[in-house]
Amino acid sequence: MIRNAFLLGLLAVVLALPFIFRPAPDAMAAARSDETVVIISPHNEAIRHEFELGFRRWYRERTGREVRMDWRLIGGTSEINRYLEGEYIASFQNHWTGELGRPWSAEVLGAFANGRLPADASETAKAARAAFLASNVGSGIDLFFGGGTYDFITQARAGRLVPLREAGEETPDWMTEEIVPLKHAGDDYRDAEGRWTGAVLSSFGIVYNRDAIARLGTPSPRAWADLADPRYIGQVALADPTKSGSMNKAFENVVQQQIHRVVGERLATARFASEEARKAAEQEAVAAGWTEGLKLLQSIAANARYFTDSAQKVPIDVAAGNCAVGMCIDFYGRQQSEALVRRSGSDRVTYVSPPGGTVFSVDPIGMLRGAPNPRGAKAFVDFVMSPEGQRLWNQRPGTDGGPEHYALRRLPVRRDSYEEPGVAERRSDPEENPYSLENPLVYRPEWTAGLFGELRFILRVMCLDTHPELVAAWRVVNEAGRPPEAMAALHDLSAVDYEAAQGVIKAALRNKDKTVELKLARELGGIFRANYARAVELARAGR
Repeated sequence: MIRNAFLLGLLAVVLALPFIFRPAPDAMAAARSDETVVIISPHNEAIRHEFELGFRRWYRERTGREVRMDWRLIGGTSEINRYLEGEYIASFQNHWTGELGRPWSAEVLGAFANGRLPADASETAKAARAAFLASNVGSGIDLFFGGGTYDFITQARAGRLVPLREAGEETPDWMTEEIVPLKHAGDDYRDAEGRWTGAVLSSFGIVYNRDAIARLGTPSPRAWADLADPRYIGQVALADPTKSGSMNKAFENVVQQQIHRVVGERLATARFASEEARKAAEQEAVAAGWTEGLKLLQSIAANARYFTDSAQKVPIDVAAGNCAVGMCIDFYGRQQSEALVRRSGSDRVTYVSPPGGTVFSVDPIGMLRGAPNPRGAKAFVDFVMSPEGQRLWNQRPGTDGGPEHYALRRLPVRRDSYEEPGVAERRSDPEENPYSLENPLVYRPEWTAGLFGELRFILRVMCLDTHPELVAAWRVVNEAGRPPEAMAALHDLSAVDYEAAQGVIKAALRNKDKTVELKLARELGGIFRANYARAVELARAGR
C-alpha cells in the first residue's frame, strides 16, 4: 500500500510539472489590450509572428491603442473553407429562425449562400439569399488571411466576404491599377467589388537535393517535365491537392503550360485559315492540351513517394534526403534552402522556377461578414497593404523596416515595392520582380479556372486513390521499355478528358447530393485501376 501510494504521488508530481513550470499566460498583456482582431489563416508561424509585431507597433503609433491578435489555426484552406461554411450555416439558421421567425428547410440551406442562384429560383430561396446578404451574421472571426484566389472568389461569391471599403470611405492607394492591378498576366490580383485583395505574391517551382540528384545520376531539374523521369520513381515529394489549394494551383500551372504549348503548335499551322477555323482549332487544342497536362501530372504522380497533407513537408523531406525532388511554393523552397545554409553551411538544397511554367498568384486577405471588430480588421488590411507591411515579406531580418526574426522570402504585391529607392539591397531576393518578367506564363482563366475543383477531383481519382496501382504499373511499363500499347493504356484519360470535366464531373461536384460525387469517384477509380492493370498486362506481354 505504501509503495503504491508513493508511486501514485510520484506520478502526480510528474503530471503536475508541466503545469508548474509552464510560462505564465500573458494575462496582463491581454488586459492592457484595448481591442482584439481575430484572424483565421493557413499562414505559418513566421508570417504570423512578424505581422503581429509589425501591426501592433503600427497601430499603436497611429491610434495610441493596444491591439491583440487572436489567430485561429485549424489547418489549410480546405479545412478553413469547411469551417467557415459550417459556422455561417449555424449563424444564419439562428438568424432566420430566431430573428426573422421563418422555418428552416433544405431549400433555405441550399440557397442562402448560393452565389449562382438561378433567376427562376423559388421565392423562399430568393428571400433566404437576400436575407443573408442584408444581415450581419458572422463566424466570430474578423479576417481570412492567406490561401489562394479560388478560395477567396468562392467565399466572396457565397457572400461570406464583405467590401473592405464602404461607399463614401476614402479609397486607399493599393486599390488602384498603379499599385495593385485587378489582373496581371491573366490572374486576378484584386476583387473588382473590393471584397478581397492580394496581399503577397507566390509562384511554384521545383526544390531538389543536389546530393540526391548526383546519386541518382540525373541532371538538375529545370522543367516540370523533368519530374516525369522514371529514375525519380519513389523520389518525388508532392502535397495533396485536395488538402492544399496552393498545390492544386501548381498542378493547374502544369496544365496551363501544356495547353499553351499545344495551342501554339496547332495555331501556327492554321495561321492562314479563316477566323472560324482558327477558333475551332484553338478549342480542339485546348482540349488536347488539357489531356497532355493530365498525362504529365499522372507521370509525375507515378514517381511520387507520397501525397502529404502538409505542403511545408515537401522541402523538409527533400532537405533531409528522404526525397530527391519536390513541387512546392517558392517561399517554402527558398526558406528551406536558407535555413539549411544558416544551420549547417550546406547548399545542397536548391529551388528553381520552371521557365514559362508558373504564374505569380496572390495570397489574398479579406474581411468576413459579421466581423466583431471591423475597424481593427480594416486597419490590419491597411497595414498589410502599406509600404511598411509589404517590406516585411522580402526584406532580410534586422534591416531597416524589415522583419525582426524571420526571413519570410515572399514577394510583395505592390508594384512600387520594386521601385523604392534603397530597398533592393535590403531584400532577400533583390533580383526577383514578377512585374518585369520577359516570358511569363500567361494565365488563361477561360481554359481552366472554371475547372479548378474538377482538376482536384480528377487528380484524386487518377493519382491519389489509385496511387499504389499507378506506381506499380509505371514501374513495370518502364522496365519493359515503355511499349506503345502499354503506355497508351496507362495514359488512357478518356474518362476525364476536357469534355468529361466540363460535363459529368462538373455536374457531380455541383450536385447537392454528395453521394453522386462519391459514386462517380468509385466509378472513375475503377476505370483507372483497370487501365493500370491493362498496362501491366500489355507491358509483360511485349517483353
